[in-house]
Amino acid sequence: MGNARASIARRGWLLAAAAGLVACGRHKLPATSGVGESPSGANGGRLTISLVGSNDLHGRVESLPPFAGYLANLRRARARDGGAVLLLDAGDMFQGTLASNLGEGAAVVRAYNALGYTAAALGNHEFDFGPVGPAVTARPGSGDDPRGALRARAAEATFPFLDANLVDATTGAPPAWRNVQPTTLVELAGIKIGIVGVTTASTPRTTLAANFAGLAVKPLAATIAAAAAGLHRQGATVVIVAAHAGGVCHRFDQPEHFESCEADGEIFQVARDLAAHGGAVDAIVAGHTHEGVAHRVAGIPIVEAFANGHDFSRIDLTIDRASGRALDAHIFPPHRICAPERCAEESYEGAPVVADPAVAAAIAPALEAARAQRQERLGPMLPAPIKRAQKTESPLGNLFADLMRAARPGADVALTNGGGLRTDLPAGPLTYGQLFEALPFDNRFATIPTTGAELADVIAGNLRRDNGIVSLSGVRAEARCKDGALAVTLFRSDGRPIAPKARLTLLTSDFLATGGDGLFSEELKAHAKLDDGPPIRDAMADLLRARKTPLGPDDRALFDPAHPRLAYPGPRPVKCR
Repeated sequence: MGNARASIARRGWLLAAAAGLVACGRHKLPATSGVGESPSGANGGRLTISLVGSNDLHGRVESLPPFAGYLANLRRARARDGGAVLLLDAGDMFQGTLASNLGEGAAVVRAYNALGYTAAALGNHEFDFGPVGPAVTARPGSGDDPRGALRARAAEATFPFLDANLVDATTGAPPAWRNVQPTTLVELAGIKIGIVGVTTASTPRTTLAANFAGLAVKPLAATIAAAAAGLHRQGATVVIVAAHAGGVCHRFDQPEHFESCEADGEIFQVARDLAAHGGAVDAIVAGHTHEGVAHRVAGIPIVEAFANGHDFSRIDLTIDRASGRALDAHIFPPHRICAPERCAEESYEGAPVVADPAVAAAIAPALEAARAQRQERLGPMLPAPIKRAQKTESPLGNLFADLMRAARPGADVALTNGGGLRTDLPAGPLTYGQLFEALPFDNRFATIPTTGAELADVIAGNLRRDNGIVSLSGVRAEARCKDGALAVTLFRSDGRPIAPKARLTLLTSDFLATGGDGLFSEELKAHAKLDDGPPIRDAMADLLRARKTPLGPDDRALFDPAHPRLAYPGPRPVKCR
């Protein structure tokens, strides 16, 4: 491994990539880490660094006090054997629940401070809140900072936010934001560990474009390798990556076996590129895809622990005390965090899991502030769950599209995206909190004048990709392969065909209308009219409060598998030969 690291500095492409990316902060773990070097020199010249990773918490702060119990047990175990615990987050910390969103992520930062995080990567959804305050984007002429909420959270953290591949689009330099930096260097148990943070290449199109304006994302692998070279020059003997980029795997019992994984995952390609160009790192904590990973790819251990605070990741690195280098890595499967009421039955590292009262106290004000709003009952009773799906048509997607069009009756068509559907609506009395968690983004309405042909092109483009599927209301679309190309025919809800030249008013979200998911052309985006009224979710809530009849997934008007609103040949991405 030493030769591989030495080659990093020798490669010309790497040195070129390093320009402007190796700025590094030095950060000591807070006193709450509970780790240190044993005076006895346990393990005969070797020690263990336990790397614990979280990702895609999305504001589920209730899981953090129990999570702290696992960490406390592990920290005691490492302190006994002279090792240490390194705690990293791979991004998307804030957006997703009332408890977090009402304070624009402040509750998460308070809890992470109490947990003793070493560093956290920025995810694409860290940009969602926009300026400090209720506005989601900076109003023209207001002087508001479109990254104000994110910068406020970074300033409150006792650990650095990392994003080495986030740069100013004009200068190419990292943003000069307090406590946001490309890398950090820490010392644990006498070992100097460098940490690099990166975010997915899709960030510009997976957050509100207005909040990301003026920024750019550089390629992940070259950025990581350049930053790793800089950290080694500063004395790091171990380099870890926190990456808001991930993959998909389905089995975790054999880390060396990759057969259960989808080979084209973004973080897997990053690992291959790093290995191919001599940019080896010791481990990667991944995120973004909301899936599990516990595998070695191109020699690099990679972990990802699903999403929403349900699990955590762990890699135990065996470190040679003399050289400070990693000799081996033991990769653990994602570990499920106990529900608070069940933690008494849970044991970890030979001791009971006890929720941390300090972390509970950190989130208590946010939970209390959100409680009344979360428990408010809306009108309908759900006899069964209404299911979401990100990449196929779903009852929830169709329901939300219908509610959008009902909220703005002048629209011919409503269109939303599968990536905006975050969880199912459960059976029982529907509450505002359940609606919020299914649609947590504070997106506003946007209208776009379009033609039948332009809308057909939008739908065809979505079908040719594998990201979130569009959900439609007011139209039905049939896609067929014709002469090697995908052709989409549109019909109104009553079955009448829509002519290519027909003029339509399309209702969608400001996220999509301003470039999110890369759905609309520049011409259509230029004609979008943004609504500065309440969030789409609140308009839906008003309609649901007025509804007195049950709302169920078996309603054929909502979802009819025999007559889908979006019919297309084969699986997505659709390929015509």
